[in-house]
Amino acid sequence: MKRQRVAVLGLGKIGGIVLDGLLKSGLPPADAVATVRHPERAQALSAKRPVAVGTDNRAAVRGADVILIAVKPQNVRELLEEIRSDVTPAQLLISVAASVPTGFIEDALKAPIPVVRVMPNTPCQVGAGMAGICKGRHATDAHLDVARQLFDTVGRSVVVDEKHMDAVTGLSASGPAFVYIILESLAEAGVKVGLPRDVATILSAQTLLGAAKVALDTGDHPALLKDAVTTPAGCTIDGILELEEGKLRVTLIKAVVKATQRAKELMFEK
Repeated sequence: MKRQRVAVLGLGKIGGIVLDGLLKSGLPPADAVATVRHPERAQALSAKRPVAVGTDNRAAVRGADVILIAVKPQNVRELLEEIRSDVTPAQLLISVAASVPTGFIEDALKAPIPVVRVMPNTPCQVGAGMAGICKGRHATDAHLDVARQLFDTVGRSVVVDEKHMDAVTGLSASGPAFVYIILESLAEAGVKVGLPRDVATILSAQTLLGAAKVALDTGDHPALLKDAVTTPAGCTIDGILELEEGKLRVTLIKAVVKATQRAKELMFEK
């Protein structure tokens, strides 16, 4: 990404997270520019980052190799109409706007612009993000590789068919919030059994991190990993029985299903 000039249109939460991740991974500040709606906000954000932040989307687009659309879904059409005359097929447009199909973006641009749709999540800010990626009809595998390289600098990425992007939103984009609830609950449990809160929180967080790393590094099915921890007549099986009785498994599945359904609805609210 050091040879790519990146314009982030919409330096809000997710735009800021992705930009900060890219800067931490080595993107030179001179090769990045960002925009927001209001001059006061632009001035405040410029003071926090070594990157030029302004309000002129058209100017930002003209100097970019990669254009990152990071505005709210309901504002995508307005933004695309604004920059349409300045975007060229030589550029790559990457959208992280939830629930906005590549076809919608392509139709709004009214030109054969390469479009890649990405659904990242907030752990990108610490280099541990997860992003689902799909390409539009004018994007090539090379464009897809550029998007993957960009988001692999802030975590991991997987290429999926566009029909699965709402499910990616419901699982990995919403998932951190579900995990934080689990983390909070484990820490509270530690306090309940007598641990200091700070110790309980560290134990819980590192346990979640370690378990996830084992799953990723080994590629083993979670059920096998669970069985490796669960000894006959030991402590763990009693805890698992409580989890099953409390329907934790079903509740988590329902949470992802609900979040996925909501992602499908966002498109109709623009």
